[in-house]
Amino acid sequence: MLPIDAAAHSSRWRHRHPVDKAVLGLGLTVLAISLPPWPGAALVLVTALVVMLGPAAVPGRRLWRAYRVPLGFCVTGALPLLLQVGGPDGFVTLAAGGPTRAGELLLRTSAASLGVLLFAFTTPMSDLLPRLVNAGVPAPVVDVALVTYRMSFLLLDSVRRIREAQAARLGHTTRAATWRSLAGLGATAFIRAFDRATRLQAGLAGRGYDGTLRVLVPEARVSARFTLAAGALLAAVAALTFVLERALR
Repeated sequence: MLPIDAAAHSSRWRHRHPVDKAVLGLGLTVLAISLPPWPGAALVLVTALVVMLGPAAVPGRRLWRAYRVPLGFCVTGALPLLLQVGGPDGFVTLAAGGPTRAGELLLRTSAASLGVLLFAFTTPMSDLLPRLVNAGVPAPVVDVALVTYRMSFLLLDSVRRIREAQAARLGHTTRAATWRSLAGLGATAFIRAFDRATRLQAGLAGRGYDGTLRVLVPEARVSARFTLAAGALLAAVAALTFVLERALR
């Protein structure tokens, strides 16, 4: 199980309905995209961090390990705004207003990523996917997503075991041996994945599979109090953004 999935299953908000957490987490993401980057996105970023480290009790170390990957993409996407190609001053020069635009983009994307991570760290996929059928998503699409989600952990575990076995047999001592081990890893992982899929299909057929996977979903109700509190928090962030924007002008 990936660290973010383990954190979601042990989250303090684990038994809340996904709608409650979607209103808060995805609402913060929408605000990060729609509000002015300064001070709007900055307020969203701070709010998301406070909620995750406070009421949601997300471990700080796990949050950083998950956040540094999208943050790297955010930084990579903002860097090209600092430069311009062509022009009278040279082939590659600093863009006029580039640092401002790069900073605004970095604020927006990093704050939006935290909103998504808030939802991911508090909502296991096994709670979310089966409920998508009630939201209008076709059942076959949900079934494929469920099987892919569950099979991915088995595949990752198989890859880890194969790598450990190769390392124990000195399969990574030289560059040539590393490439041979990598090729063997890919081939073995593909064969095991195909074999597991075949056995899964045979097992489902033997149990009378009729096109729908039936799984137990933990009972949870949408909390009107939590949803209203999340809406009030979002409204407060939006209102504070416009107040500070006027004051900064």
